[in-house]
Amino acid sequence: MAPVPLTSKKDPECVKVVVRCRPMSRKEVEDQRIRIVEMDTKTGEVWLKNPEDTREQPKPFTFDQVYDHATDQQFLFETTARPIVDSVVQGYNGTVFAYGQTGTGKTHTMEGLWEPAEMRGIIPRSFCHIFESIEVTHDQNFLVRASYLEIYNEEVRDLLSKDPKNKLELKEDVERGVYVKDLTSYVVKGVTEMENVLLAGKKNRSVGATLMNQDSSRSHSIFTIIIESSATHADGSKHIRAGKLNLVDLAGSERQSKTGATGERLKEATKINLSLSALGNVISALVDSKTSHVPYRDSKLTRLLQDSLGGNTKTVMVANLGPADYNYDETLSTLRYANRAKNIKNKPRINEDPKDAMLREFQEEILRLKSLLEAQQSGEAPAAPQSSHGSSAVRQMSNHQLDEVKSKLQQQKDELARAENMRQEERDKAEAEIRRKEEALAKEKRERERLATQLKAMEEKLVSGHADEEMAKKKEQELAQAQVELEERRREQERLNKQLREKEEISAAAEEKFSSIQEECAAKTKKLKKLWTRYEQAKQEVKDIEREFLQEKEELLETIREQDRQLKLLNLIVNNFVPPEERQKVERRAAWDEEGKEYRASTTSLLPCWSVDGKSRWRRRARRERARSVLSLLSQAQRGQARL
Repeated sequence: MAPVPLTSKKDPECVKVVVRCRPMSRKEVEDQRIRIVEMDTKTGEVWLKNPEDTREQPKPFTFDQVYDHATDQQFLFETTARPIVDSVVQGYNGTVFAYGQTGTGKTHTMEGLWEPAEMRGIIPRSFCHIFESIEVTHDQNFLVRASYLEIYNEEVRDLLSKDPKNKLELKEDVERGVYVKDLTSYVVKGVTEMENVLLAGKKNRSVGATLMNQDSSRSHSIFTIIIESSATHADGSKHIRAGKLNLVDLAGSERQSKTGATGERLKEATKINLSLSALGNVISALVDSKTSHVPYRDSKLTRLLQDSLGGNTKTVMVANLGPADYNYDETLSTLRYANRAKNIKNKPRINEDPKDAMLREFQEEILRLKSLLEAQQSGEAPAAPQSSHGSSAVRQMSNHQLDEVKSKLQQQKDELARAENMRQEERDKAEAEIRRKEEALAKEKRERERLATQLKAMEEKLVSGHADEEMAKKKEQELAQAQVELEERRREQERLNKQLREKEEISAAAEEKFSSIQEECAAKTKKLKKLWTRYEQAKQEVKDIEREFLQEKEELLETIREQDRQLKLLNLIVNNFVPPEERQKVERRAAWDEEGKEYRASTTSLLPCWSVDGKSRWRRRARRERARSVLSLLSQAQRGQARL
């Protein structure tokens, strides 16, 4: 594959934002709900009608592309995610994430249904396209790894771990950026293995039923694919590229009045909304030229997506909408959210020769094993210290020499069996020497077989294309041509839209040449009405924003009230059931953990030593249990206070 030109640091590209509207659900049709979303898939325009005021003009929005309810999964993938996947194979970082209200089809967009095949979403189609792209390459080796995590109640969990409920830590490194410590990653060699990784993780993902969705995602999930490739350049040097693809299925924003969430579901919804609010704040900060600080650290989600928003990544956001009238506020909020995201600028570049590339380690290990096997087979292995069994001499023999030695040993055994006049002592000594040599031969054979097996296993983990050089070049040219045509089509669309606006302006200017006062009056009245309509739209926009702000404020206040109630309950328990001296001990030894956003203390440091008689052991056990309960209560109380 020919090298792809690096993107200049002075040539940033905007996040691509597309909008998809699902069809009306059966319940919405039965309830005779009104469709309030209209789309023009050719111009990328969306109009949202206010169901409460039919006189109000529909609100217009324009995006890179829009998909109505009739759009099939294949077309969505080809026009949205496929260019990102192609870029990742070439060595860029890429992210595709779905955002929207709960029940708008985000998981359907990202995963879809496994059967029938045409209903599969972006994630499984990406699997197929990755290995199809690898198959048509020439003289390149690839190492493909996959991992799967979720963010549940602001806790990062490994969905591929034996203990998926175990909380993992986020770390940051100069070379790697933000990463998850101890996250499980599997090397995959084909589509089936990748699908098995996805299905294994899905079994552990947190889902639950609400009034708006029977299988509502209760967590944000990120399926990550790392593709490392090695190619030999014209000068004979080898270079490694590493692309990372993040496929993100965000949990949907919720309103308790619609979902009917209570108890644990309400707690999950609160955490989901807070993390999505933090994501919105990051987007707002990135598009506001006056803001110098971007609050990535306000949420685990924004920290993990830090490189995808304003960093070294090609990013596509799929905003999912519901078409029914009772979702007007949520749909309007999603459209505004997506409209802001259009202005985020990333600076993607190819990741050349990363220091943490696993492919380099694999290649070095394969070369080491090959050289070791070749040296052993040719009899040129480096000499090792002499042992009593002569293993060093055996190790330096080639395979042909080993066969000769084995044949000679067999001859010696036959001669020993025929010898009649040999003393018993000499016979035992000769038999022992033959046995030692046979054991050394068998050991060396097992060692060489182990090395060969290890080498084969390492080589099988690498994936290579099987196309000849001519076919690979042809496919590469076709891909480049397709990308050029796609860019030309986009520019042509922009040119046509510009021409249309110019024609409208020329037409409006021509109408200003009047033959009478009546015509001039009519034209100016028409123009005034048009300006008045725009003015009314702007006023309505201000009102909508104020109403949305008040709704968000009320939701946050309700969250604060709920946390305040929990905090008062915990304080009541602590003040009435925990002795003051025990509380003071905990407070002295408690330390705030900035990473985990909670207080931590060692329970063992809180326990004094007593004598070992029965009564003291009973007291010590009781105090230990009480200390643990105090720590638990105080930790919950402090977490609630930190949220406030």
